[in-house]
Amino acid sequence: MPVVLPAWQTAGMTGRRDSTAGVAVSLFSGAGGLDLGVELAGYQVRAAVERYADATLTMEKNFPHLASAVIKSDILAIPTSDIMRAAGLRRAARPDLLVGGPPCTPFSKSGFWLDWKRSGLDPEASLLQAYTRVLREAQPRKFILENVYALTFGNQASKGAYDRLLREIDQAGYNYRAKVLNAADYGVAQSRPRLFVIGARKDEPQPEHPAPSHGGSWERRATGNPDRPHVTSGEALDGLVTDPEPEEVLRGRYRHLLADIPPGDNYLYYTVERGHPDPQFAWRSRFWSFLLKLDPARPSPTIQAQPGSNVGPFHWTNRRLRLAELKRLFTFPDDFDFVGSRASAQYMIGNSVPPQLAQRVAEAVRDA
Repeated sequence: MPVVLPAWQTAGMTGRRDSTAGVAVSLFSGAGGLDLGVELAGYQVRAAVERYADATLTMEKNFPHLASAVIKSDILAIPTSDIMRAAGLRRAARPDLLVGGPPCTPFSKSGFWLDWKRSGLDPEASLLQAYTRVLREAQPRKFILENVYALTFGNQASKGAYDRLLREIDQAGYNYRAKVLNAADYGVAQSRPRLFVIGARKDEPQPEHPAPSHGGSWERRATGNPDRPHVTSGEALDGLVTDPEPEEVLRGRYRHLLADIPPGDNYLYYTVERGHPDPQFAWRSRFWSFLLKLDPARPSPTIQAQPGSNVGPFHWTNRRLRLAELKRLFTFPDDFDFVGSRASAQYMIGNSVPPQLAQRVAEAVRDA
């Protein structure tokens, strides 16, 4: 039977589908947000490594042209040669692009007050070395590495790991450029800063990060291109018709407080410092996303993979966001199909690179 491609692969998106940029290999693929952007830039992902079961099924459902099934194993136990064979690359052949976003829980901004995060002792830190090992052994022409921007903070938990990562990239034979990019500056309706380290072999032309296409306010400062405002969450969700979901019903202890919080505000609305007549919380006693509500006139704040019962962002109509809305706020196509439960889909989306941001980065790397 002929392979039926998802509609996003054949219409409605801006990328090229003729694979003129060459073969890409994907590590830590997740549900394929980074991979989708890479493909829209003209590459074709021919091999993917991912151990989360629902994500592997999601990749296989949305990327039917993979040379072989997604490699469903711990990357620390997979030889680079096996990954290259899965991509259909033999002997001295090498991929045109290596991409991946190694999970780095110790350096994520979420929950950074925890001792084990500040110390950087989590074993997932070694996954950065899994990426540089494949980079060194596969010798792709170019690479894209995506990660949490807290990796660049320069504190005890991150400095040693970040310096080691850059040193290993250099030792593998590559020049690199590292920069934190905010997804909202590239047309995504979500303020989501991520670190992108891009580069090429030292004998290849070196890529630059893409220039921002949009601009606006982020964390009390202006970012991006001032000539074109950020895409708002209201614009992204405009015209989207969705059915109610059981998961959108609020169940947290403080759910009754959400209705009075203005769009764009959070639990700080109920503090003495804001002049609330019946304060419920001390100033800055909770994480920023606690009882956080979307403002339809601004991009969404960063959406988390595993939000607690009182953690937003919530819809401005006082409910949890629906799956179709999450996809819009990440620039996943409406027909991109996530396999698994609703909670699993949130986990996969929340850990994804917005495809439109990934596309812009991959285009810049492609055009070097």
